[in-house]
Amino acid sequence: MPAKLKQRAERKSAKREEKKRQIAQSAIEALKELGYANTSLRDIAEKSDLSLGMLHYYFEDRSDLIIYCVSIYKQAFVREIASALTQAEGRDQVIAAFSNALVTSIFDDGMIHRLWYDIRTQAMFDETFRPVVAEIEEMLIDIVRTAYEKAGQADPAQVEIRYALLDGVFRLLMQRQIGNTARPRAELLATFNALLGQFF
Repeated sequence: MPAKLKQRAERKSAKREEKKRQIAQSAIEALKELGYANTSLRDIAEKSDLSLGMLHYYFEDRSDLIIYCVSIYKQAFVREIASALTQAEGRDQVIAAFSNALVTSIFDDGMIHRLWYDIRTQAMFDETFRPVVAEIEEMLIDIVRTAYEKAGQADPAQVEIRYALLDGVFRLLMQRQIGNTARPRAELLATFNALLGQFF
């Protein structure tokens, strides 16, 4: 392909991707409120002030849009934790940085995490979601592996099990914050500090 045509195609692709991201940011607000099971493309269009035609132009169907939304959010979630870990030196700082990043995300982004757990459950029944769920979980396992190594642990054999345990605690605490059994921030920090202290 000639260089000029290639550049034009790349610009067009970048513009399309940027528009998809803008649509996804609007759609996330509707999805956070309604959840996967209760949300149609029409609901998303109405709640995000977008036309149904616009959604169909950029996304094949509801599943395509939801997968995209959750993917871009979880990528940002992992980047935030990675950034926090970059500043940490030694076991105690790694535990503190990781715990703080997790608690901050529960308080700031609990509803989008709820959507993630929703589609992860749906992936047991709908193979459409399985590739993206596997991809996201691999990213999450990798960030646990990074923390494990930064804390000075040499044997990463138990990383996947530790991820599963951490994920279970995270989901439980996040679910409580949404319901009527919310805990204060200090209590959540203490819980994660204690858990990660056992890991590292």
